[in-house]
Amino acid sequence: MSISSALHGAGSTLYSNLFVTLPLPAANPQLADQTFIATGANTGLGLESCRHLVKIGVGRLIMAVRSESKGKAAREELLSETDVKTSIEVWPIDMEDYESIKMFASRASQLSRIDGVLANAGILTNTWSTNQGNEKTLTVNIIGTFLLYLLLLPAMKESGRRTGNICRFTIPNSALHYLAPTAELEPKSQTIMDRLNDPKQANMAGRYNLSKLLVIYAVREFADRAARDGAPSVIINTPNPSFCRSNLVNGAQRSTGFAIGERLFARSTEEGSRALVHGLLAGPESSGQYLTNCHVQRPSKEVTGTWGQKVQKRFFAELVEKLDAISPGGKEDVGL
Repeated sequence: MSISSALHGAGSTLYSNLFVTLPLPAANPQLADQTFIATGANTGLGLESCRHLVKIGVGRLIMAVRSESKGKAAREELLSETDVKTSIEVWPIDMEDYESIKMFASRASQLSRIDGVLANAGILTNTWSTNQGNEKTLTVNIIGTFLLYLLLLPAMKESGRRTGNICRFTIPNSALHYLAPTAELEPKSQTIMDRLNDPKQANMAGRYNLSKLLVIYAVREFADRAARDGAPSVIINTPNPSFCRSNLVNGAQRSTGFAIGERLFARSTEEGSRALVHGLLAGPESSGQYLTNCHVQRPSKEVTGTWGQKVQKRFFAELVEKLDAISPGGKEDVGL
């Protein structure tokens, strides 16, 4: 993390939250025929994104949730608010469980079309724990998220060919990627993944920030492969909703200073979700891009610089190998 990147990230967030009002998503009659999926859909940014999708007239919405009871309660909340014409379904998915992701993707691949996927489910923790053989932040925010992308990729491509509407795969990001510690990305005798999975060397205080940097690396690489034949076959982007009042940070991590900052500077989850819905509806120019305030934004120099480009390719190669070990054959879908 460079000082200039840290200052840019902090300044960008303050400017966005104090001086920028994000546009409301606009209704579009064409959305009546379209199908959208949102993970982590029963609370926070996920639920608010679903609320916007319903209001702008999406025909079919699949709320992908870990707890079906909470998902059904959120569905009833949406149905009770307006004269809803959207068909809303609740499907189970556990982003900490690769088999659950496989089952969900297999079911979703049978849909007649997929027009947008909001991969909203994510975690923030400062505590070391593992799941599926990896540190839990990596399991959920990186490996599980891109496993879902890879498993849905054939269906998303086919949907675009058949309907003429390119599917969007949107992953929330954060200006905290500007503050990501990068020492763990320069292992001497380990792979990047092995270094990140080493509890003796892990920097858990910066792990969430780093996960958002890694998301940008992977989004850029996947987008590059989706566009090898010209126009993208799938649009994958990563918008930043900015600092929002949500339940991502739990009670144990909410310091007094954080609570004061949240009260003074944070956006509501409703406004932050506008950025995510924008990503779900954005055009081909957004593919592979980090977005802020509903437009393309230059990410940190740890992404755009020579060092970052080398790390990006090394990390992506490791990620794809890991994904292929979980679900063999997926590399062929991204041209590897």
